[in-house]
Formats: sequence, C-alpha cells, structure tokens
Amino acid sequence: MEYLRRTADELLKLQLASSGAVLIEGPKWCGKTTTAEQQANSIIRLQDPDMRDKYQATAAVKPSLLLAGDTPRLIDEWQEAPVLWDSVRTMVDMRNEFGQFIMTGSNSIAPYKKKEHIRHSGSGRIARMQMLPMSLYESKESNGKISLRDLFDTPDADIDGITSDMSIEQLIFAACRGGWPASLNARFPKAMLQIAKNYVRSVCDTDISTIDGIARNEAVAKAILQSYARNISTLAKKSVVYKDVNQHLEGVSETTFDSYLDALRRLFVIQDVEAWSPAIRSATSIRRGLKREFVDPSIAVAALGLSPESLCTDLKTFGFIFECMAIRDLKAYSQSLGGSISYYHDRYDLEADAVLHLDDGRFALIEFKLGYREIDDGAEHLKEIKRLVHEHNLTEKQIKLREPDLLLVITGGDMAYTRPDGVKVVPLACMKD
Repeated sequence: MEYLRRTADELLKLQLASSGAVLIEGPKWCGKTTTAEQQANSIIRLQDPDMRDKYQATAAVKPSLLLAGDTPRLIDEWQEAPVLWDSVRTMVDMRNEFGQFIMTGSNSIAPYKKKEHIRHSGSGRIARMQMLPMSLYESKESNGKISLRDLFDTPDADIDGITSDMSIEQLIFAACRGGWPASLNARFPKAMLQIAKNYVRSVCDTDISTIDGIARNEAVAKAILQSYARNISTLAKKSVVYKDVNQHLEGVSETTFDSYLDALRRLFVIQDVEAWSPAIRSATSIRRGLKREFVDPSIAVAALGLSPESLCTDLKTFGFIFECMAIRDLKAYSQSLGGSISYYHDRYDLEADAVLHLDDGRFALIEFKLGYREIDDGAEHLKEIKRLVHEHNLTEKQIKLREPDLLLVITGGDMAYTRPDGVKVVPLACMKD
C-alpha cells in the first residue's frame, strides 16, 4: 500500500542524524512501525509470535545478539524485552555513531520493569519523539493551503479567500473515524468507524491489564473513558471525573481510579493539556487544572457510542470533540518546530483554548470555534490576553514576557481571512505543518 507522508518523518530523520538511537512512542495503531520502517535497514519484531520465545531467551542470556543487523536497526515494541534499553545504550557508546537504532513502543515502560531492567536513563544516547494518530493533512483531507510554519514566519502573508474542501459533515465523520491509518484502508464508511470502536474495546479488554501485569476490570476502564469523554476539552477536576465514574459504577476506590488513569496515560490514550500560567494578573487568578483530552477524538466518540449522524444534530457536543481534533493536528503540525500545547483560563473567564509554544520562544494564542458566530468572542479573548501581556511589560522591570507572535482562531468553517485587528481565522481543513 502507498505510504502516506507523516509529519514525524522529518523529525525522525533529524533525530537519527543527531542521536545514536531514537525511541518513537505513541498509541498503538498510529503508524509508528510503518513510519520507522521507511528509514530502517533491518527489523526485529519482538511481538512476532513465531519468534517471541526465542527473542526472550536470547535477551535473557546475551541481549546484544538481538542488536546485530544493518543500521538503523528497528526494534519494534522494545518494551517486550526491557533489558534491551541498556543494551542499546551500551552499543551506542561502543560504536560512537549516530543513527544506529530505532525503537518503537505503544506504552511507556511499567515502573516495576524499569527498576528491574533499566539502569540508565539513556540521556545523551537515546532521543525520544512521539507519534500521534494522523492529522487531517496526513490523511489527505486537509488541503494544506495554509502552513502553520508560514503563519509564524510570514505573519503578513495574505490568506484571505483560501477555502476548505471539507464540509461540516465531513469534519464530523473524520473526527468519528479518527486518525488511525488502518481506517483509511477500510472499504466502506461503517468499517472505517469500526476501527476506533475496536481500539477502545482492546484498551478496556486487554491493554489496561497487560501494560503492567495488573488485572483490571474492563467495566471500570470503560466507565473512566466514558466519563473522560463526557468532560472532553473541559477543565473538569479529577474529583468530578471520579464522582461521575462512581455514579455509573459504584465501589471504585480513589486509589484504584488513579491506577487506571495512570495506565491510560502510559498507553497514550489520555493526553491532558496543562495550563500556561504567566503572571499577567494576580497569580491566584490563573486556573492550573488539566484540560481533559484524548490522543484522538474518535476515542471519545467510540466510548460514548456516538455516531456521525448523532453529532450532526448535536453540534454543541461536536464543538468539544472538534477542539480535541484540532489539538491533535496542531501537535502534529508543530512537531518539527518543537511545539508544545497548553491553555490559558483565569477566574475572570478570560481564555485561550490553546497556547502553542515553539522551541525558539515564539508562541501563538489560539481559540477553536466550530462556526463563524463565535469568532468575534474568540478574537476578543485573544486580544485581551495580548493587551494584558503588553501592560505587564510596561510595569515589569526585570522579567518581561514575550508578546504573542500569532493570534489565531481555528474554525470548522470554509474560508480563511485576516481580520482588521490582525487575528487570523483559519479553517482546520486548510492547515498543514
């Protein structure tokens, strides 16, 4: 099958050119192995049922034998033999060359395995990068007429009149289907939607327990995912999610609840967004809780048993799911720029749905608005935060804050334009890296 370009391709190439080994982490089924195969010259698949026992026996006696092969050598699902971590580090030191190994993993290593098998952090030898499910541009649904990089580099560029090729119905379907590469190869729409349902079922049935060998209850895992989905893209406190779970499934202790959340994070299912807390107002006025998000919007859809048809008549709910999809795409598009995502929200309800920081210090204030009626409110929020930063710098003598380089409203609409106040309005389905 045709390999679809991923935003991670260039980052992987850069990491291989500057590190002895690269670890690619991310949720299962997001395409880590396929992407790694494009740059690997030999492969060992530790989950291959025909070879698993032999690999494990070799790893127990002389793990370095598993590292022999043309480089870069891909070690797929390395956490199946955690001892290989230190073996890779040691081999990198011995060879003293870049681009020796690519390691992939669908979950972060369990703490008990880390203590038992891993003696060294790998710092300076093993670079880390994360892959996500496909963005709309990677799945060839966004037309990519507006580059995130260009928005930062050439803020005066004319975007007026650039239009999206996706209708709201198509955006809804894309969110329900998710960015799972396998879904693009399904033969009909219902099969495409089934991939995300299978993913959620696998997480609750199997992965939630196999990640660390602790038996967990499928019903509890499902209840937690459903509660998270009901609170997606909100600042719901952990106590609210916990209470909601116990209303639907009594008897879940807080310790058990925390254990499930930790497992879901290490499986890269849950990816909450942290707060950006600049001191532009009283420090006590900033909300510092986590914004509840999944690595892909289809997880929320599947957990709640929603469908494209139901969301077409409930655009308020889809607005929260749209935000999750937009954050996923922004993470992908900003990957090569060293991007990281946070949010701003204070007790006066002044907010920016996302704050995108680049590794060179530049940042954007972003609002997500499904339709055009809410754009004015979103733009006013962004301008007010910029004004507060500016006023802070007028009085601050020592630590000044950088003013935002970009004010951006990302919409589900069909046309891009720059407002007279400088705020850029961009359809999600026009964006690329």
